[in-house]
Amino acid sequence: MAEIILMSDPQVAAVPVRECGERLVDVRRDGRLPVDARKVDGDGAFARLREGVFERLLKAQELLPEGLRLLFVEGYRPPSLQRRYFEEYGAELSAAHPDWSAELVRSAASRYVSPPEIAPHSAGAAVDLTLTDADGQELDMGTAMNASPEDSAGACYTAAGNISDTARAHRDVLGSALTAAGLVNYPTEWWHWSYGDRYWALTTGAPAALYGPRELG
Repeated sequence: MAEIILMSDPQVAAVPVRECGERLVDVRRDGRLPVDARKVDGDGAFARLREGVFERLLKAQELLPEGLRLLFVEGYRPPSLQRRYFEEYGAELSAAHPDWSAELVRSAASRYVSPPEIAPHSAGAAVDLTLTDADGQELDMGTAMNASPEDSAGACYTAAGNISDTARAHRDVLGSALTAAGLVNYPTEWWHWSYGDRYWALTTGAPAALYGPRELG
């Protein structure tokens, strides 16, 4: 498996942000992208994305083989919620590994939850998604959505070897369409794809991120 740059890597934080001011759109209002209900929140924040990210998802869906659809699960995540997720997961890791340093805990936590100050979800730049068939049934992707490295024995990593050939084929189909549409994957989470954030900029060689963290308002 190729070396993975984690979200906690200083290289990611060093990428400048040139906020373009693009709006957040509610993907449910368009109707062309199926939206899952597992992340429903009171104000519908989860269903928002930057307009440019949403346009690329629609393009990716057009590139899928006939009979397959993208299933949108979560997009925007408020900074306060991102911080809570990061701190809670870090606390779990600290409890399980009391000998780990704070830096090691931060690095390990970033495999699964991005540090809040650079989180692509809080910029409206990232989306968690999967594939379904024409009847809306989710395909076998090798792990459940949002399976942690601990829960899945590392099978949540996009290039993990401990998944079935069927799941590998499905991940390849998903990845091919999203990559062709301009998104990049976070390699520790097969379901996490982004465009315009710091990780995207670092991965693609762009001079700056287009979107920075923002409050919903």
